[in-house]
Amino acid sequence: MWLIGVSVEFMARENTLGEFLRARREQVGPEDLGLPAGGSRRVAGLRREEVAVLAGVSTDYYVRLEQGRERNPSPQVLDALAHGLALDEDATAHLHRLARPAPKRRRPRRREQVSPNLLRLMDGWPDTPALVLGRCLEVLAHNALGEALFAGHTHSGDLVRLVFLDPDARGFYPDWERVAVNTVGGLRVAAGIDPDDPGLIETVGELSVKSADFRRLWARHDIRQKTHETKRFHHPQVGELTLSYEALTVNSAPGQQLVVYQAEPGSSSEAALALLGSLAAS
Repeated sequence: MWLIGVSVEFMARENTLGEFLRARREQVGPEDLGLPAGGSRRVAGLRREEVAVLAGVSTDYYVRLEQGRERNPSPQVLDALAHGLALDEDATAHLHRLARPAPKRRRPRRREQVSPNLLRLMDGWPDTPALVLGRCLEVLAHNALGEALFAGHTHSGDLVRLVFLDPDARGFYPDWERVAVNTVGGLRVAAGIDPDDPGLIETVGELSVKSADFRRLWARHDIRQKTHETKRFHHPQVGELTLSYEALTVNSAPGQQLVVYQAEPGSSSEAALALLGSLAAS
């Protein structure tokens, strides 16, 4: 249904490496790398020849990479490009995955299962919100407080759609733009690991059609591995919450993440979280 517009480019995988290089080049200014900005520049970010010089390759070779006419750069060239584009560790790993993609495969979408042991573990944390997220950041499971934290929205069970399609999103997330950037960056990581995942194709296709903000951020090719962060919420029942989270990979189920939220001890957020737990229990 959603295989139109931007999503066609995504699924075809015609030149994902070149698109990533171009998008990242356009977001790095010469001043970021200690280069003279010069006079008026007709392109956003770095010029192709500047990236080529920084990476130690010819301009013609770099142009072929961006255009998709060269598809087999060596690991050494990829590392040099990553250095020239000031990519962090996660973005560099993504660059290598794009250059060495797994064989393309089509398969039916299968519902991800959460280990009963993991469910029992989360239920043993009554004062700590915990979620298990799937590859596309859909909520596969939660404990009672984790459910209460995200309850009441149209898309409470899907964190990507909550951010971009839910009418309450900008009120729920006071720092919406930062949350949106990080959410799309996390989805880009999934796209680099398994671009043929049917759920991923469906998610990107739908959001590309329905959300101009998603299209804008998806085109940036930002990479944000979900690890840890402090996030602010405006909860409809208990008001302002500032929570830190840790995202842990589930080794028994590749692609799943256990996300655990905590409030600073003694803070107003800790009191609000305790109140939320009481409301959820009653």
